[in-house]
Amino acid sequence: MEVSASPPTNGQAPDHLKEATKDAPIGGQAVLEGVMMRGISTWAVAVRTPSAEQLAAGGPDSKEGAKGEIEVISEPLVSWTKRHRLLRLPVVRGVVALAESLKIGFRALGISANAQVPPGDDGAQKEIGGGAWAGTIAFALLFAVGLFFLLPAGLTNLFADSIPNGFVFVVIEKLIRISIFLGYLWLISRMPDLQRVFEYHGAEHKTISCYEAGEPLTPENAQRFSRFHPRCGTSFLLLVMIVAIVVFAPLGKLDWPLLFASRVLGIPVVAGLAFELIKWFGRNRTKRWARALMWPGMQLQRLTTREPDLSQLAVAIAALEAVLAVENPRAASEEDLVGIEVVA
Repeated sequence: MEVSASPPTNGQAPDHLKEATKDAPIGGQAVLEGVMMRGISTWAVAVRTPSAEQLAAGGPDSKEGAKGEIEVISEPLVSWTKRHRLLRLPVVRGVVALAESLKIGFRALGISANAQVPPGDDGAQKEIGGGAWAGTIAFALLFAVGLFFLLPAGLTNLFADSIPNGFVFVVIEKLIRISIFLGYLWLISRMPDLQRVFEYHGAEHKTISCYEAGEPLTPENAQRFSRFHPRCGTSFLLLVMIVAIVVFAPLGKLDWPLLFASRVLGIPVVAGLAFELIKWFGRNRTKRWARALMWPGMQLQRLTTREPDLSQLAVAIAALEAVLAVENPRAASEEDLVGIEVVA
């Protein structure tokens, strides 16, 4: 059963149209002028390239986006969790899946970024150097750890002597962390250069929901679905912030070195538990208690998704169709699904 509403009449779909009620082993990620989709044995990234006129002008404008053809690149996927039984244990499988998703996600981002680079004077396609890309990834990871884990711990520790006990210390630290997280999301949601990425994020969610509902994959069908999805990475990050309270509360107040070390070393545990929760919510998405618990994360997606147009939905569909050309996720056996943990 699906929740439906009347189609939009003003060219802009409302925030809530239709929602699929079943999970499928399909995940994805928005990239620059495109979408990456991941299945069981394949992942694919579809990117709209700049038109000849845009390339002649030095590249597409960040607001209007690329106007050229859709290019699709797909690669085989063998989950790391299939290599050893221990990697399939609860919590552990989530950490492994997240590391795997990061690897695929950065690879997809690299493909999409290179697709937008104008050719050189000799007409050859220019690409972002491997060293520059590796440095960008390393900086992004260090920035995230510092901003969302070390900074809240450090700020709270400045007032440690005034905090009565370890539990209150952790609660204050997490409130600061959630405040920083919400402020960060609000700031990036205001950045004009990221608006199209958020639109492709919405296109990714709509396309996955359309597939989960069993409807034909057309831009018009996908447009009728909500741009929010219960397995979204934005919802996952909020769960990370909340789960961290439970994980770190028993440690109480610590000295500076142990405090920072515990926050960094505890990231895999926190992420693994949060991953199990978001998968659980996704499987129970139609139940009232699950919808109530998912509501805050779904609302956060108002900041990280935007309503896509039909051309952006066509890109997301091209990525998913490249996956479906190789496999049928709905017909996957239990053995095929071993280690498949995807976030939309």
